[in-house]
Amino acid sequence: MNKYTMKDFDKEFPNNASCLEWIKNHRWPNGIPCRKCERLTKHHRVLKRSCYECDACGTQVYPTAGTIFHKSTTPLRIWFQAIYRMASTRCGISAKQIQRETGVTYKTAWRMFHQIRSILGEDIERLDGEVEIDETYIGGRSHGKRGRGAYGKSIVAGIAQRKGKLTATKVPDVKARTLIPMIQRRVSRKALVHTDEMTSYNKLSHAGYNHRQVLHGAKMYVIGDAHTNTIDGFWSLVKRSINGAYHSISHQYLPLYLNEFVFRYNHRNDEVPMFKAFLDRVRAAQT
Repeated sequence: MNKYTMKDFDKEFPNNASCLEWIKNHRWPNGIPCRKCERLTKHHRVLKRSCYECDACGTQVYPTAGTIFHKSTTPLRIWFQAIYRMASTRCGISAKQIQRETGVTYKTAWRMFHQIRSILGEDIERLDGEVEIDETYIGGRSHGKRGRGAYGKSIVAGIAQRKGKLTATKVPDVKARTLIPMIQRRVSRKALVHTDEMTSYNKLSHAGYNHRQVLHGAKMYVIGDAHTNTIDGFWSLVKRSINGAYHSISHQYLPLYLNEFVFRYNHRNDEVPMFKAFLDRVRAAQT
């Protein structure tokens, strides 16, 4: 992955106008279509407004319409700075940190981050090859054995393709009737599936999967090529991020945080910088 430094950011996005120009160029790479002229026409930037005006008829278009920036009073450069900071860290950054760095209120920083996370969700193709499946508990207090007495915790199920992509979803429980249909939607029947010994996974073989298990309860974490180290490593990163940067995450907004963690993981080896991968989601998620 190519590195994109703060120096690069300052050079490419020195002001709000450069950010607006980026949005315009990536939204309409072939030119702006005028809805009144019904064709591509030349447009010029309207000073002191976040819009462009058709040279032929004067119709105005707003590049931020339908994006996370729409109707926001926060300067575009601060939005881009927040995206850059979020994309440039492996373990996430808190809204409090952006508040200190940019001078916006905590409420504004918190809202910006959640808006950014909302566009990071992606639909990925069904996973194939060697796939690991596991679940974890986030938040609340632990008590008793796994799945029992998980007071106030959210359950997250994860599916990781070795040396590939990953998906993580908040689920209501770890029963087979919940997990097996989810796995069938996201994992190819041709995949070799690795799990631990939880009984809910026993039905994977009946569902047509080549299924291997490791016995975590017996402290057997690797049996030949069977293990869940990939997804376990992802869980460790998520929990370190929560404890270090966010401290706690509400059940309501957990899916948004999962968007961020999963997106960063899935694009970790992209040729483009992570910041540009985040920005591309602005274009992809526009309405």
